[in-house]
Amino acid sequence: MASLSSTLLFIAFVAYLVATFLFGGAVKSSNAQTTKSFDRWGKLAITVTIIGFIANLGYFITRWIAAGHAPVSNLFEFTAAFGMMIVGAFILIYFIYKAPALGLFALPIALLIIAYASMFPKEITPLIPALKSYWLTIHVITAAMGEAILAISAVAGFIYLLKNIDLTKRSKERFWIEAVMYVLVLVVGFVVASLSFYLVNYNAEYNYISKDETQHTIVYTMPALFGMNESEAITDGAFEPLVEMPPLVNAKKLTTVVWSVLFGTVIYVLLRLILRKRISTVLQPLTKKSNSQLMDEIGYRSVLIGFPVFTLGALIFAMIWAHEAWSRFWGWDPKEVWALITFLFYAVFLHLRLSKGWEGKKSAWIALIGFIIIMFNLIAVNLILAGLHSYA
Repeated sequence: MASLSSTLLFIAFVAYLVATFLFGGAVKSSNAQTTKSFDRWGKLAITVTIIGFIANLGYFITRWIAAGHAPVSNLFEFTAAFGMMIVGAFILIYFIYKAPALGLFALPIALLIIAYASMFPKEITPLIPALKSYWLTIHVITAAMGEAILAISAVAGFIYLLKNIDLTKRSKERFWIEAVMYVLVLVVGFVVASLSFYLVNYNAEYNYISKDETQHTIVYTMPALFGMNESEAITDGAFEPLVEMPPLVNAKKLTTVVWSVLFGTVIYVLLRLILRKRISTVLQPLTKKSNSQLMDEIGYRSVLIGFPVFTLGALIFAMIWAHEAWSRFWGWDPKEVWALITFLFYAVFLHLRLSKGWEGKKSAWIALIGFIIIMFNLIAVNLILAGLHSYA
């Protein structure tokens, strides 16, 4: 069953990749003179996307059966599920608005997230006692669904900004939209870094002292730039950490982040040299035929739907489970804090939209920043800060 689930996830990945190119064909032909061509490309693209999504659901169900619990208990499972839900949210929005440009940018985001997930250990492991609760399924899946719908608002905002920013003139907007492209390339950097060290079979073991002053062993799959508290190498010839980190910070995961940034930066520089222009400038022509007013509406409607779903899953259900598991509703764990920050951010978004009339570029920028906060919570908080919610 586990083997079948992996195969289905791979089929979904390939289908999303093919659908991305098909949506590109729909975008290229989306004008009054080529309506039939647009319909043909658009229908084919969404059909392939749905086939991929069905395979993705098949992965989720078969892994659930194989594991005996909802497949959201580690970073691979949660991130893969998050990518699947972004596609699901896109399909829902597509049938309402018929905007092919949305698929051209939403599917690559889902592909990046699934590729990112695949770099983490995929083994099915038993749940620890604290996670053996039906609230695991309710809380995590609902929170991920909310984040996925909010991600669509960011995609719509990104398309709006790409179309309406003058990239031929030097400005803060041009700088920041390219900064977003750089951050996306850093995710590619993580995939390339993980794959590179995996292919050379890099492993190094270290002993370290945890917060409770007991000795543990940790295995690094990348050369250790940062060491755990009082770490000592066991493996002969292991890379000596450059800096020793306090117990609050997971040095192994911080090492992973830094290597990802280094690889991602190299990839970004190479792309700039090959393309001889900014990545945002290369992508901008793909948004020329999109409807700015429609993208603004999609961004707003996505937040209207995603915000209450996220609030229900990430805060309300989370607090109920926390009280059941730890006899307290709130504990200022890093994940709890960032869930609260995300909630407050989107609450401010809706306040500014409804009471101050922030539409167009302002709304698009806020939606994009919101998704950056979500991704920071997914990547940086999980990989660097130690806490009760630490995945992987």
